[in-house]
Amino acid sequence: MIRLTELKIPVQQVNDQTELSMISALLKDKYNIRDADIIEMSLYKKAIDARKKEQVFYVYSVDLIVKDEQKLVNRRYPNLSVVTDEHFDPMITGDIRLKHRPVVIGFGPSGIFASLLLARLGYKPIVLERGLDVDTRSKYVDDFWKTGNYSESATILFGEGGAGTFSDGKLTTLINDFRCKYVLQALVNHGAQKEILYLNKPHVGTDVLKGVIKNIRQEIIALGGEVRFSNKVTDFIIKDGVLKGVIVNDQEKIDTDICLMGIGHSARETFEKLYASGFEIKQKAFSVGLRVEHPQSLINESQFKKFAKYLRPAEYKLNYHSPNGRGAYTFCMCPGGYVMCATSEDGGVVTNGMSESKRDGDNANSAVLVNVMPEDFGSDHPLAGMYYQREIEQKAYQIGGKNYHAPLQLLGDFLQNKVSTNIGSVKPTYLPGYKFVNLADILPDYVTETLREAFHDFDKRIRGFAMHDAILTGVETRSSSPIRIVRNDEGVSNIKGLYPMGEGAGYAGGIMSSAVDGLKQVEKLIQIYKM
Repeated sequence: MIRLTELKIPVQQVNDQTELSMISALLKDKYNIRDADIIEMSLYKKAIDARKKEQVFYVYSVDLIVKDEQKLVNRRYPNLSVVTDEHFDPMITGDIRLKHRPVVIGFGPSGIFASLLLARLGYKPIVLERGLDVDTRSKYVDDFWKTGNYSESATILFGEGGAGTFSDGKLTTLINDFRCKYVLQALVNHGAQKEILYLNKPHVGTDVLKGVIKNIRQEIIALGGEVRFSNKVTDFIIKDGVLKGVIVNDQEKIDTDICLMGIGHSARETFEKLYASGFEIKQKAFSVGLRVEHPQSLINESQFKKFAKYLRPAEYKLNYHSPNGRGAYTFCMCPGGYVMCATSEDGGVVTNGMSESKRDGDNANSAVLVNVMPEDFGSDHPLAGMYYQREIEQKAYQIGGKNYHAPLQLLGDFLQNKVSTNIGSVKPTYLPGYKFVNLADILPDYVTETLREAFHDFDKRIRGFAMHDAILTGVETRSSSPIRIVRNDEGVSNIKGLYPMGEGAGYAGGIMSSAVDGLKQVEKLIQIYKM
């Protein structure tokens, strides 16, 4: 297969109807490849090049199967390469027969894709998810946004699809792994937009993702698996360092030889149970900060200038290195999105962001975070980072009014260290409400000062980023897990039979990397065990 890269077309010339025909015309003009020479053509990558504001381009990479591949190769075009499409097709090679069906804890990205692969290979997994199915959890979340009545059922962090369901299915990843294509294709096969297969920054949207996840669940069940909601693993049965089973909801015992644990970064009671049960756990660095909201039109204008009307809502990714040695960066940027409450405990306030598939809200929002290290936690206890998070979240709850309203401050007032008194041109999207506070009273001084430096720096790169009326809501503390559950080269923890995976275990940082980690853990399992 031939791959051609750096195919550029001005954005104003492209629409969904003309895209492929314009690429074909470019292939003919630039490479003398005619339609008659092409057996098959597919988009491999589509990105935006906005470095030169006088003209913004779509940049394509295409894969071609042609009648005379060698003839094309002999021309030695600089942007042409021969590639082999690497398929993900793991085979069972293990010879130890399992006595019991494997258990998967958690139905977030790692759990979903581990379960899907296990089901496709005939292992008939039992999936235990502490939260609710996606439709029921959506009803609880909607009620919380309207009333402020919090319950664990109303959290966006637990339940079918995990936290990613309500942070809109952003699939951008820094990992370069051929398993990513397997994940993307599975999402498309179950209802996601086909364009996620080739967009440089693929995104599904919370509204679409809910249906996709349900469809994947139905395939797992059709292949003999079980997906059980409101099933919280409350204890582990361990004998001589070997997993023998799990206890669900403090009552039911499930015997199992194997447990793949994708518990998510906020399963704090489970972290404590793991520590008490003798699992080897280490502290891990993570980040804390705030959510910032701007008019989406400001971001569009800054990124794309006059070409914004031809393009989808603009994104940004910024980072800053402070003289104090800390770094600040934007994270989980949501074009046309909304800021949400993402607490998982009574008496805490946590923020997150989401977008629907059209990304057509008035505001852009993003986390702006500062890295914190184990030495900041004040203890060498393996769970000290978790307690550090909790302290900040509880302070946000107290200062915010003890009613899950977000502590809020205009960015200009944050820079001047004074409490805001009114909303300006940017309207906050956080529900159920907000309270004006000085956010510096919640965050550690080293975080606050680094954020202030970063906002001034970001304003140099996106004009208006430090606008006075931009909205800051706090706090964002769940960017990644505060722990790492140690595992060996075979993917197993110090408790034989238990495979930690995904973001909560400290081995991933987003939907794609978590899903891929779940697949890798299954690969390691099937090298040893068969049903």
